[in-house]
Amino acid sequence: MTARLLAFDTSTEQLAIAVGAPAGTWLHHGAGGAQASASLLPHIHSLCQRAGLALTELDAVAFGRGPGAFTGLRTSCAVAQGLALGLGCPVLPIDSLLIVAEDARAQAGVGMSVGMSVGMNVGAGVAFDVGVAMDARMGEVYAARWRWQGGEWQVQDAAMLCTPEALVAAWAAQPPAWLAGSAWAALGPRLALPDGPQQVRQEHSRAAALLRLAVAAHSRGEGLDAALALPLYLRDKVALTTQERDAARAAVARA
Repeated sequence: MTARLLAFDTSTEQLAIAVGAPAGTWLHHGAGGAQASASLLPHIHSLCQRAGLALTELDAVAFGRGPGAFTGLRTSCAVAQGLALGLGCPVLPIDSLLIVAEDARAQAGVGMSVGMSVGMNVGAGVAFDVGVAMDARMGEVYAARWRWQGGEWQVQDAAMLCTPEALVAAWAAQPPAWLAGSAWAALGPRLALPDGPQQVRQEHSRAAALLRLAVAAHSRGEGLDAALALPLYLRDKVALTTQERDAARAAVARA
């Protein structure tokens, strides 16, 4: 790669940071969640030092825009905006669910160069249809569906917040060929789809997937002004009343 990029995501319980430059790539995975607000900047500085790259040399700052944890998204957007404003470089907002899809593609080996894939190499011309569902807590999931074909991602179902039952109903007639995300481990029985889809049970390298998406976005000229480093929120309400919690528990028991 020719661009010098910093990319990070704090939308989940895992902190993912990547630096890409002509000399190579450097990745970091660590504890996210509440710790991300305190640890993100120190880890960024440490990773750039390992890469021998000064922040002032960056061509763009990529960040996971969500959907995801409210506090994590605020941290990611604030740091991306602050760095980009100070450095005078653009930001690259990356869909946090697409990071999961990209990691699943790498594990399947679809369209990956020799030495880059984790699993079998299926080839660049093969389509890859994947449904992503992440545990959104409160008995809900963040979900989206993409199709990789011709060297790029195409949205099939835009990011949404819904119950597991609603997602099953939406995908039951034509399930994705592949499934990925944390929701199946957290809410398994409520996400039972007809037999057929293959499942990627764990992410291999969130940071590497994020960097690949950032490189692609930068090559397409998708950089934005730092003022537009905004989060993608799908949930306006983060607390339930006692009555609502009782109703949710009753719904789960019936399911």
